[in-house]
Amino acid sequence: MALEHTSGRNGSLFAGALPRPRKRRRAARQQYEAYLFLLPWFAGLFILTAGPLAASLYLSFTDFDLLGSPTWIGLANYIDLFTYDPRYLGAFGVTVLYVALGVPSQLAVALLVAILLNQKVRALGLFRGIYYLPSLLGGSVAVAVMWRQIFGDGGVVNQFLGLFGIDAPNWISNPRYALYTLILLHAWQFGSAMVIFLAGLKQVPQELYDAAEIDGAGRWRQFRHITLPMITPVIFFNLVMGIIHSFQAFTSAYIVSGGTGGPSDSTLFYTLYLYQEGFTSFHMGYASAMAWVLLVVIALFTALNFAFSRRWVFYGDQ
Repeated sequence: MALEHTSGRNGSLFAGALPRPRKRRRAARQQYEAYLFLLPWFAGLFILTAGPLAASLYLSFTDFDLLGSPTWIGLANYIDLFTYDPRYLGAFGVTVLYVALGVPSQLAVALLVAILLNQKVRALGLFRGIYYLPSLLGGSVAVAVMWRQIFGDGGVVNQFLGLFGIDAPNWISNPRYALYTLILLHAWQFGSAMVIFLAGLKQVPQELYDAAEIDGAGRWRQFRHITLPMITPVIFFNLVMGIIHSFQAFTSAYIVSGGTGGPSDSTLFYTLYLYQEGFTSFHMGYASAMAWVLLVVIALFTALNFAFSRRWVFYGDQ
């Protein structure tokens, strides 16, 4: 009986050990299947992203006109950017001003609208859709053309001001005001940030507001001491994404200025000048150097945001 019991135990052990190679083959097959499904993504990564990145980095050290072969010139393109090209420095300054004014304006409007839409009102879903609509259309060519008509000579804005006897200028043709019309357009595209703010506001516990109201805190104090600290991670996310997208702004400046960056380069965004150098003047090596400088600038701004976020962004586990 003992022998039979032992053999039974051994048999059960062998029975459990026999399928192990089969399990290994099954695991290997599953890995192969996973890599097979990921193959299109890897192909897109290396062919559409990593490959062009490496090519542009190489071209940034060459003189390349899209027609002939690239000629290696080392750091000449990067030196010319900061020493011999005043338009480049001007485009960089215009873009920084656009980011410095446009991003805070957009976030402020988005947060204000999100707070209003967080109230209990009728047809709230309809209002949310209406306010989100500009972000769906704001980056399109059609809206940029509409914006040009609104702020052009004889546009809707000037017609409205004319009702009060105000002789308004042609906003987009005046170097003093042209950039601010684009900043206003950027602030108008607040829908995406608004939706994220609205989601963050929904996560603030109502008990905090109830306790503050019992202690006699008004709406402003509740907003300052409860709402703002609780949604700082959301503000930080929108800030980082807003800066990245604003540095890459192109369509609005191209359409409103007719592709020139005028008047007097007042709307010459960084990406617009990069486009002019690469695809109008055929200085593709020079444009590639501009692209990599932009990448470094965006990375630097992002790193600074993360570094300073420790001082004002509060998370639930802190």
